[in-house]
Amino acid sequence: VQLVESGGGLVQPGGSLRLSCAASTFMFSTYDMSWYRQAQGKERELVARISSADGSTNYADSVKDRFTISRDNAKKTVYLQMNSLKPEDTAVYYCNGRRSTRLKEYDYWGQGTQVTVSS
Repeated sequence: VQLVESGGGLVQPGGSLRLSCAASTFMFSTYDMSWYRQAQGKERELVARISSADGSTNYADSVKDRFTISRDNAKKTVYLQMNSLKPEDTAVYYCNGRRSTRLKEYDYWGQGTQVTVSS
């Protein structure tokens, strides 16, 4: 399974970006999808997750009410809409797909896309 992120870039504080992550698997709808980020010198952290079962979402406290995760199973794509961006949101953002069966855990990562928030 390949996950390919896009949509990163340079944006001013208060601006918006939408990240996309396109998956190659036809079983995309069965994967829980997440966005993580890693700022320079810091550990990777979970930003947002969306469930495969019911589309429920959860967010890191630092991005609640500013970021929205969504998915389009027909397009095999997960999105992260980021509004009211702050300099502390600067990081490499990674897409993750995870699926568990009785016999195996499937865990895939994208290559990352850089988001820089700066004036």
